[in-house]
Amino acid sequence: MSQPAVIFGGPSPEHDVSILTGLQAARALAGGGQQVTAIYWSKTGDFFEVDPGSEAEAFLDGVPRKAPELRLTANEGFVKKKRLDISAVVNCCHGGPGEDGTLQAALDLARVDYTGPDLPAAFLGMDKLAFGALVAQAGLPSLPRVLVAADGATPIPFEPPYILKPRFGGSSIGIHVVADADTARALVQSDQHLRSGAVAEPYRPDSYDLNLAVRSWPRLELSAIERPVRTGGGAILDYKDKYVGGQGMLEAPRELPAQIEPAVEKSIRAMAEQVAALTGVRGIARIDFLADGDQLYVNEINTIPGSLSKYLWVQPEIPFVQLLHDMLDEAVRRRTSHWTVAGADGSALRSAGSIAGKLG
Repeated sequence: MSQPAVIFGGPSPEHDVSILTGLQAARALAGGGQQVTAIYWSKTGDFFEVDPGSEAEAFLDGVPRKAPELRLTANEGFVKKKRLDISAVVNCCHGGPGEDGTLQAALDLARVDYTGPDLPAAFLGMDKLAFGALVAQAGLPSLPRVLVAADGATPIPFEPPYILKPRFGGSSIGIHVVADADTARALVQSDQHLRSGAVAEPYRPDSYDLNLAVRSWPRLELSAIERPVRTGGGAILDYKDKYVGGQGMLEAPRELPAQIEPAVEKSIRAMAEQVAALTGVRGIARIDFLADGDQLYVNEINTIPGSLSKYLWVQPEIPFVQLLHDMLDEAVRRRTSHWTVAGADGSALRSAGSIAGKLG
């Protein structure tokens, strides 16, 4: 009998947080009376079927004992001894190939329906430079963002200090506040999270974060707005603030709903709807803003947020299991692959003549 699956882990710096999100999702679906297949994606890139009732400690040493290995193959999907009968997969893989379009492409080829962004939206959300350019082109307020090369070939066209970020990454991993361009370029050479690309933007020390979640199925809805709290006294909201609390984003300190002026809330919600339309939000995404005095900036979109942002749905209040059911419904009703062979009618083949004659 067909049943949903949850996939989590993956070869990503956010591997551990992804496990927490995946186990939360699997537990919620099981608690709602469904049989669930739990798929663990190991740090080495292999897939395993695991107990959906597992605790986080079962993954401390990697793959839980006696977990059978799975194969993901084109046209067949996930296979143990035979193809697993999966209705759709809840994608709980944060960062890396689980969120940048790689897993999405593999699942499309395998004809496996899944939640969250499709390939183009996943890659767009992961590429901070491309997302920033899209936002700016749409006329939404955003801080300038430029590519930083280690060789200094491209100057940074605004005054320091800077925030230096991985071009492809998330969750505050590899993010630095730097005093000058030389330091930024040195970090690009030395920090493994920046070597595949780095971007810089102006650092606004008095700014603070405001976030909300958005979903477009069964209709467009926005969550309450949160103001995350920086507990370590750092210059930015860092990885520890977000995730090191026992249950990932679920226990991160926050002000929810954020105590902000009605005009600020109205502006954030209007911009969030625009970003959702621009990026083709699917599943649940979190859109992050920066507030600096009277100015608001669109910062980033997280297409597979920690704990799937279940904690933000307090206005309106939506239970986690309902969010998951809606995501699974969207996965099968709003499929990600839209390939067509229209136009491939053989006319080019009929007029081609001899291939051998074209080689001379």
